[in-house]
Amino acid sequence: MAKNLVIISIYNEKENVEKMLCYVFLLFKEFHVLIVDDGSLDGIAEIVKKLQQEYPSQLFIEERKGKLGLGTAYIHGFKWAIKNQYDYIFEMDCDFSHNPDDLIRLLEACETTCDLAIGSRYTKGGSVKNWPLGRIMMSYFASVYVRMILWLPIKDTTAGFKCYKRKVLEAIKLDSIRFMGYAFQIEMKYNAYKKGFKLQEVPISFKDREEGYSKMSTKIFKEAFWGVLQMRFKKVE
Repeated sequence: MAKNLVIISIYNEKENVEKMLCYVFLLFKEFHVLIVDDGSLDGIAEIVKKLQQEYPSQLFIEERKGKLGLGTAYIHGFKWAIKNQYDYIFEMDCDFSHNPDDLIRLLEACETTCDLAIGSRYTKGGSVKNWPLGRIMMSYFASVYVRMILWLPIKDTTAGFKCYKRKVLEAIKLDSIRFMGYAFQIEMKYNAYKKGFKLQEVPISFKDREEGYSKMSTKIFKEAFWGVLQMRFKKVE
């Protein structure tokens, strides 16, 4: 079994999934992919299952009933990865805002210098393309807010492109993670940091999706704002 697992949480990503999976499987290092499908209505599960015939030892799918939230989808995937003894576990979006070529760079960082590698838009060398200025400013200052409240030494605190060593996920009490969207991404980094693991930002160029639609909402931003305050005064288990 390969030691690298990419978890992709999906809801109605029919436009992107086949292209993304084929790209990942053509990388010069071997990656397995776990699709966590939250009851998509666009037939995406059938596309993945058809591709499993071509990649029977590399592609896996877990289907859940209904849209249960990004955070719970990744927790489901993390538990699956631990059970199947993967050494390096990745989070990545399916819309090509995360360049799959950067999986290699995140992996190399975890193999050599850190326990959690974070694909960062806001560290030196990172960038954002095709976002309106207002959204860039909102995202950037959200990370500033998080750093001020949590003293988290990460410039891109809401980043969702990451590589964990398995021991990080084994050390975090996954069932105690409570948030769903941006706050989930912050909470996972904060837990890893508070448990003494080494975090490292790897600069990436983040490009807004070209197909499909964003899942971002006001509710997710509100959860992140209030969730950070709750994290500050909650003991990390």
